[in-house]
Amino acid sequence: MKAAAQKRARLACALAALWAFAPAPPADADDAFPDRIGINRVNLAWLSRADQRRVLKEIAASGITHVRLSLSRPVEKSIEALEMADRLGLKVLVEIQLGNKDYYPAGVRPRTGFGRIWDVRRLSDLDLDLYRAQLRSALRRIDGMGIRIDAVEPGNEINYSAYNGDLVVYEKPGRQTPRSVSEVANRSAFERGLDAYVGAVRITREELQATVHSRGALLISAGLSDIGANEADHRGMERLDPGAFVSLLRERGIDALIDGYGIHVYPGRKGDAALARYVAALLDFCQPEGEGKPCWVTEWGIANTALSCPIDDRKREGAIRAMRRVFGQRMAERTLEAVFYYDWDTQPVYSVWRCGALSPAGVAATEPNAGEGSVR
Repeated sequence: MKAAAQKRARLACALAALWAFAPAPPADADDAFPDRIGINRVNLAWLSRADQRRVLKEIAASGITHVRLSLSRPVEKSIEALEMADRLGLKVLVEIQLGNKDYYPAGVRPRTGFGRIWDVRRLSDLDLDLYRAQLRSALRRIDGMGIRIDAVEPGNEINYSAYNGDLVVYEKPGRQTPRSVSEVANRSAFERGLDAYVGAVRITREELQATVHSRGALLISAGLSDIGANEADHRGMERLDPGAFVSLLRERGIDALIDGYGIHVYPGRKGDAALARYVAALLDFCQPEGEGKPCWVTEWGIANTALSCPIDDRKREGAIRAMRRVFGQRMAERTLEAVFYYDWDTQPVYSVWRCGALSPAGVAATEPNAGEGSVR
């Protein structure tokens, strides 16, 4: 008996030692799937270094933890902004602007916007070798600074002619724009552009995996515009519904390359129930990981056209809190993993940095989730 007791005691000591050095148990769901609540501040490359620092310090000092920044020309200035954001502890979603002329052969001319919208290059003209070379160079510089990118989003609103030159801008608005891919004016070029885009996403994945600090960065497809068919008719600009566009990307194998679908949400002023219906319809293709791909709302916004100081943000704050409740429910269901409000300070009616401070609506837009389907 005594020998058996001693044996059991030695076994207990051995197990205790093993448990002491065993790996920690798996993180709970909140740790494994952190909510990414952030703000947009694109085109920091156009600012001086002092202004970049000022803007990013204001964002960090406001308690915001995630930012969506651009990798745009001049690329060196974009990287300076990434470095500042990283040093401030901000987690960065990098939007790669595919309109960068360095990704296209010399002499390629952009599609005209007839003076109503900017001219933009065609995705079907994208040179994947140039894209790889330029992206590799930028990522090596970023990696050499010790920066860890949280996520990368190649492209922006590529389902809309404002950002995809393979979709046309009509010289004169007035006629009906496409409701399906079969109605796109230059379908052949448009589909070649889709192939090129998926190729660029594949290259982005490969180049991220070749880094030291950002090899674990999540890859998100280009945030798609939610502009409706009637508005497109009014503007005379081709577009496709986000769900239909995502189906075209899926046919080309994008699900094997990405961690989520990007989408933009600009619902306008609606009642709470109408807001919920709008978001549910727009995000109906989003699924939890394992069943499909979740969505990332990389832009969303509610306008406040009152620009005087002090700001009266009460109506916008109410609408934003209603949106956050809808987003919170989708996040709890894991069909949505990130929301980035647009805009910090560059678009007067959408901006939330007003009168030298983060506005009440800005607080509501960027504060952490307070629980399922709710926001404080």
